[in-house]
Amino acid sequence: MDSADGQRGRDGGTQRRSPLDLIMNQIRRKRTAADRKPLGRFLSRDRTGIPEDGEAEVREERGQSSGVAEAAEGERDAGWGRVCVFLQRLGKKADSRSLSLAHCDLTATDLLELATLLQFLPHLEEVDVSWNELIGGCLTALTSHLQQVGGIRTLLLCSCRLNADDVIALGEALGSVPLLEILDLSWNSGVGGGALQGLLGKLHPPLRELHLVACQLTAADATVLGGMLFALPRLGVLDVSCNPQLTQEVDADGFRALAASLSHATSLATLRLQACGLTADSLDALGDSLRCLPSVRELDLSCNKSLAGGLSLLTLHLAHITHLERLDLHLCCLTHTDLVALIQVLPSLTALTELDVSSNKEAGGVVHPLVAALPLTQMRRLPLNSCSLNEESFTALALAVPFLRSVDVSWCKVVGGRLALLLDALQPSVIVELRLSSCELTTDDLRHLASVCKRGFLSSLLVLDLSYNGSVGDDGWSSLFAAGGLGSLEDVDLSLRPLTSAPCSAWLPALLCALPRLPALARLAAQRWTIGSRDRKQLNHSLRKRSVLLEWDPPNTDAAFSSCKATNQESPEEGRPEE
Repeated sequence: MDSADGQRGRDGGTQRRSPLDLIMNQIRRKRTAADRKPLGRFLSRDRTGIPEDGEAEVREERGQSSGVAEAAEGERDAGWGRVCVFLQRLGKKADSRSLSLAHCDLTATDLLELATLLQFLPHLEEVDVSWNELIGGCLTALTSHLQQVGGIRTLLLCSCRLNADDVIALGEALGSVPLLEILDLSWNSGVGGGALQGLLGKLHPPLRELHLVACQLTAADATVLGGMLFALPRLGVLDVSCNPQLTQEVDADGFRALAASLSHATSLATLRLQACGLTADSLDALGDSLRCLPSVRELDLSCNKSLAGGLSLLTLHLAHITHLERLDLHLCCLTHTDLVALIQVLPSLTALTELDVSSNKEAGGVVHPLVAALPLTQMRRLPLNSCSLNEESFTALALAVPFLRSVDVSWCKVVGGRLALLLDALQPSVIVELRLSSCELTTDDLRHLASVCKRGFLSSLLVLDLSYNGSVGDDGWSSLFAAGGLGSLEDVDLSLRPLTSAPCSAWLPALLCALPRLPALARLAAQRWTIGSRDRKQLNHSLRKRSVLLEWDPPNTDAAFSSCKATNQESPEEGRPEE
């Protein structure tokens, strides 16, 4: 019986266990320790919080992963902090996409420190270390770390005293920045003289802009540059201005090779060859390529005095540049024959908005046919300063003025006493730049200008240059400032000629009253006007807390005005008017 009772007790005990327990026992025997955790939590109602062995292992692994992530995040934060501290020391603000360190007096040590910080700027797209001449000769400290910022699209290295070794180091590093779109090496004389060879074959197809201004490029460099163009199908801007040796006679074929290569740069929209020593032969070579570049919108051939008499070799091809919008030929010693050839092609340039033939004396005699040949309704700039205008040409210019956004007739004496003719042709709120320097303006001219301002015709004007007009009386200056209507004005120049002077006490009160109505003013130039101590304090008080570049000749006894180009930021003790 005992045996039977014991058997019944064992059976009864077995029967009292729930079917769920039996199922769980079978499952547990088949599952690993690590697998029991989720199922046990899903089925069990007993949540004692005591982990099983597998659960402890998973938590330990997760804890380690979390620790690694937190450490990485902490390292990134610390790295960004170092970047912020470095930039703050240089007076700059941190930006994860743009690194602007131009004019920071960077040293080789700074450059090395900057290079080590690039790893904390993975999203960097723009680097500008221009105008830091002390980093020349050690650029490799930076370029050797460019692989850390492979997404760079803009690299500016202007005026850094780069030498041939720097250019080679840059060329070797360009493979790390395959997305580069803008490269500016301007104002580095060491780039010329053969160093440019270090970039041959290194530039990538995405490059859109290449700037090599004032790099002392030679005709041999022109050949190398021509070889680069074949690999740059997207190049839209090529600026090799201020390289007078580019067309040197010793190797004139160098420029011809460059000109011929331009025909392959089918995306070229801007070509600047200012002050490159161009000759009539250069224009002939250039013209052949321009026929293959209908996308060109800006062509700058200015400051090439040796092309005089040969412009017709280029104008034969200009008609094919149907999208040309800006043509710059200022200071080219253009002859009457050159200008006639230009006028003949102008009707074909239907997209033209800007034509600069200023500083060409012969231009003053052809203004009427010039204006007649232009697409006036879309013209925006037609500067004719230093063009020896006469009364007839000045009258002809008035026909174009209603459409222009910029009017520049500086150094044309015929303007004096006749300014009303020009001003009456203005359209309201169209012109943004008016330059009348050294025009022998009269007091009546300024009164008429004041009347135009008062009527709101110059409400969009940003730049007003009235310098070197000492013949204007005090009433003229006073009426101009009292008129109002110049709320957008940013830059005004009232300076007198060198070696002259005049008191400003008669019209300064009108200027002081006008300053509150000039909220956009950023530069005020009034050199060689004499100003008393009281008036100077009133001026300081009016400009206090405003970042206006004040160009006013300093009195010998006032240290606060020791520079003619000092930003007007007085201390709290200064700038208070006398009682």
